[in-house]
Amino acid sequence: MVIMDPDDPPDVAAGDLALLIGARGRAALPLIRAAGRAKAAAVAVKESSQTLEQAATDAGVALLEVRPEVRWGHLESLAKGVLTTTTDDGEVLGDLFALAQTIATLTGGIVSIEDTASRVLAYSRSSDEVDELRRLSILGRQGPEPYLKMLREWGVYNLLRSGEEVVRIDERPELGIRRRIAVGIHAGRQPLGTIWVQEGDQPLAEQAERALLGAARVTAPHLIQQRNQPTSRFRENLLAALLTGRMDAATVAGQIGADPKKPAAVVVFAVRSAEGDRSEHELRRAEMTGLISVHAAAYRRSALVSESGGRTYVLLPDLAPNAQLLSLTREIVTTARRHLHTAVQAAVGSTVSTLDDARISRQEAERVLDAMARDLDVEVATLADVRSQVLVSEILALLQDNPRIRDPRIDALDPELAKSLLAYLDALGDVRAAADKLHVHPNTLRYRLKRIDLDLDDPLVRLIAQLQLRMR
Repeated sequence: MVIMDPDDPPDVAAGDLALLIGARGRAALPLIRAAGRAKAAAVAVKESSQTLEQAATDAGVALLEVRPEVRWGHLESLAKGVLTTTTDDGEVLGDLFALAQTIATLTGGIVSIEDTASRVLAYSRSSDEVDELRRLSILGRQGPEPYLKMLREWGVYNLLRSGEEVVRIDERPELGIRRRIAVGIHAGRQPLGTIWVQEGDQPLAEQAERALLGAARVTAPHLIQQRNQPTSRFRENLLAALLTGRMDAATVAGQIGADPKKPAAVVVFAVRSAEGDRSEHELRRAEMTGLISVHAAAYRRSALVSESGGRTYVLLPDLAPNAQLLSLTREIVTTARRHLHTAVQAAVGSTVSTLDDARISRQEAERVLDAMARDLDVEVATLADVRSQVLVSEILALLQDNPRIRDPRIDALDPELAKSLLAYLDALGDVRAAADKLHVHPNTLRYRLKRIDLDLDDPLVRLIAQLQLRMR
């Protein structure tokens, strides 16, 4: 963002937002043309006119009209706020307050996020009783100095600045301080801030400290963004580029501090909510992505998380040979189901030998998740767990999409006959077992089978019928 003044030479570059201060009416024309020649993104003026609009159109630059009562200083402040929380591709960074609420959900506590000057940046909502330290911190948007002094004397801040270790602060009833845990937020060795979790009416969750460690790593890009440095969206784009082949593994590994020659795996998650409000579904998916990011970062610092096509993808690099990915994935799904009150499914791709093969792991996980969405009532699976179901599901999808390779006689069966025939075929021709499953008399089933115009003595007819009926 630049300020253009009629008395000064134009100093504007491509992509700039230019504020035309002190230039109204025809006096703004030369500045608009200069901004257009420099390929500025937009110019802001007070008291626009048809002449200025035409000049901006001719110059190929967007024209923003600012109301006369708006102070330029206020507009500049607002615009800077937008620019410093937006990535290069126009994506707005996630809300710190939403992140604080996610951390509160995972830890079972009352959360506040502070910068290195102990200024409160965001905090979670809570129906629990808050202690004096939190109350004064939020009301004053900064911790009260007497309390901060005590924390310094106890060595709390030294521990938070020195590394990622979760610090425990015991309850001090005489000071109005409840038990809490805290962790420093870092970019390398550079401290960025602190996450505080106060214990409420109930004890903190069993996995609170682990969740807090992951939360610190997820929060770091948000705080870095406030210093005009790369954002978490950049990491999401890295994963998308790797999985689609637009970026090589060595480049991605260099950006996230991973070893491209070590094993890696991809896990894919999906929310299986019932039909309803689309916005509610999107909100749940966003909450799930935040929850997954915290868990993944706690498991691997170099983990990448990205959303695509309604699914959440997680890349876990630098894996040990005995990495317990299934247990991690089940923990995430269980936590998501408990806190989001909706069904979540996850497919774990195979562990590949190097980061170069991450796309293979992703494709495998997608195949499993596709099958789970169609006809598998499971929450977490690998291809080895459900290989037969995945293969049959993919065959059925081909049948569904290609009517010419289906038998029209089977398509024409009424629902009662179709259900009876499938039960008979699934029972390997055992009429009594199939009748029991259908809750009918065996003679009733025999009568229904005689009505079907198919040679059921032919194994190929039975094969096609069974597949086609499963598709129905």
